[in-house]
Amino acid sequence: MSSNAKRYIFLRQRRHSDPYRVLILLALLLVGLFVLREFKAGAIEAPFTATATPTRTVISYEQEAETYFQIGDLNKAIGSYQQAIAQQPQDAQLYAELARIQTYSSSLLTNSDARRQRLQEALDSIGKAVELAPDDSTAHAVRAFVLDWNANPILAGDQSAVILLQAEQEAVTAINLDNTNTLALAYYAEILVDQQKWNQAEQYIDQALERDSTLMDVHRVKGYVLESTRQYRLAIEEYQKALEIAPNMPLLWLQIGYNYRALADPSVPAQFDPALEAFSKVVEINERLGIQDSLPYTQIAKTYAQMGEGLISSRNARKALQISPTSPDMYGQLGVIYFQARNYEGAIPAFQCALEGCDAVTSCDVRQCDSETDPAVTVTGLPLSDSTVVYYYTYGSVLAGMARKSNGYCNKAMEILNKVRNAYSEDTIILSIIQPSVEICQSILSETDQTPTTQPQTDQTPTVQPQTGPTQPGNLPTETPSGG
Repeated sequence: MSSNAKRYIFLRQRRHSDPYRVLILLALLLVGLFVLREFKAGAIEAPFTATATPTRTVISYEQEAETYFQIGDLNKAIGSYQQAIAQQPQDAQLYAELARIQTYSSSLLTNSDARRQRLQEALDSIGKAVELAPDDSTAHAVRAFVLDWNANPILAGDQSAVILLQAEQEAVTAINLDNTNTLALAYYAEILVDQQKWNQAEQYIDQALERDSTLMDVHRVKGYVLESTRQYRLAIEEYQKALEIAPNMPLLWLQIGYNYRALADPSVPAQFDPALEAFSKVVEINERLGIQDSLPYTQIAKTYAQMGEGLISSRNARKALQISPTSPDMYGQLGVIYFQARNYEGAIPAFQCALEGCDAVTSCDVRQCDSETDPAVTVTGLPLSDSTVVYYYTYGSVLAGMARKSNGYCNKAMEILNKVRNAYSEDTIILSIIQPSVEICQSILSETDQTPTTQPQTDQTPTVQPQTGPTQPGNLPTETPSGG
């Protein structure tokens, strides 16, 4: 072998250019440049970056809402349904469920304006459901329910009868679309109670119970039917059955408390214990959920007032007011509670804040607040309306009962009572309530003017007795939140 041949054995041979290899390299280079550009633009994430949280499903929001409903947090249940609707805005069933819970949540609001606003929101929600599904029986059934609660005379005033008729028409429509719809039958029974058609109401709610006794709404309405006919003990049993299905629903505990209070004999204080326990259960639920709600404290205060425990009653009333220090309605309720507890001197400034408004100093005095730690708030008075008339005539009665020739209370009392008399000139019940107070002050004012008259009665016990029990047929509904 020649030396040249040996050389080539150990030396690498020179290669010629391969066109396919060049094309592959160019392709890889282009891909690398593309990846680099997309990474800088944020379209591609770095390796090992945490995966983004997947979008929640509508079903998960529905389940969350139901959980919140079961534990008694209706506001959070509303929020969950609103989030579900944001993802699926064409689902009529979601709007119907939202409207139902919005309606129930209104029962926990002590201020009439707040309740009216929440019920209007419910009406808007169910209106959308009916728009999306005009032939859906459940949508019309829930709309009947929402309209019925909107028809409450305290909230609707002169429009109450018109709205109640609309509620009836919706219930009939729901039943015509599906005569097996249990909710439609139950809500129609509730409407019939508010129309004072108790026999028909009982027939429809019994049909609903036969079809499905597992629904909370059905037992609640059955309790309402019984309560409306003063069968308080049977009503309590139905509300308790509803609680077995929704054990943390504050409305049911409140209704049980109202009915136990209606059964109690004021001369036997121990009979009020079940009512106090029911209202305290609402406090317990709220504390567990971190909810600040003045309503259960107000009801505890009213119960103690009926028991003649004025001091404990006042403490709970002020606790309620601390939670809602700017609410004129709460000052009005405190005034009524003071009146029931015969604390007439304390009732006067409370009613003043409620109806005439008051400055921060006066509101603090009424609340017995700590000026260094409690908020300084002014209060705007409530105008005369169906929801405030009880405060007005009770205020006038207290002033008349505490009037002397020297303190000028009758001038203020007559101003208030005349306002009530002019606004309710055709309401014989209200006129009969205020007449004794008017006569007391007319007598005192006549003597002050040295006009011959009978001897005035001063320091009289005020003659008004605001209602404290559940709403009854023919009564002004001042307390029971359900129905119209």
